[in-house]
Amino acid sequence: MKCEISTRGIYTVIALQGEVDLHYSPQAREPILTCLKKKQNVLVDLSAVTYIDSSGVASLVEGYQEAKSSGVKFGLVGVSKAALQVLQLARLDKVFSIYDSVENLLAN
Repeated sequence: MKCEISTRGIYTVIALQGEVDLHYSPQAREPILTCLKKKQNVLVDLSAVTYIDSSGVASLVEGYQEAKSSGVKFGLVGVSKAALQVLQLARLDKVFSIYDSVENLLAN
């Protein structure tokens, strides 16, 4: 798994690539929570995620909860088909704010 962090407008974008599984989910969790604890608005880009398991989903849920308690924005962007299927199975597609692209979000 790769993780790239960038700033786009008012958001810190954390782009994950590859498999987000038990082995790699801590590498996804750490930057998400670090940015949120600094009161940064966070978008997690899942467009290049080929596989995500329950530990990866748990990292996203933890980020969502931290954002709610910190009063900052948190969302998912460009969710890949593989990731979306897992989120839909857990009905989390109804919980997370999901955007098709950072560009479209910033344009609105």
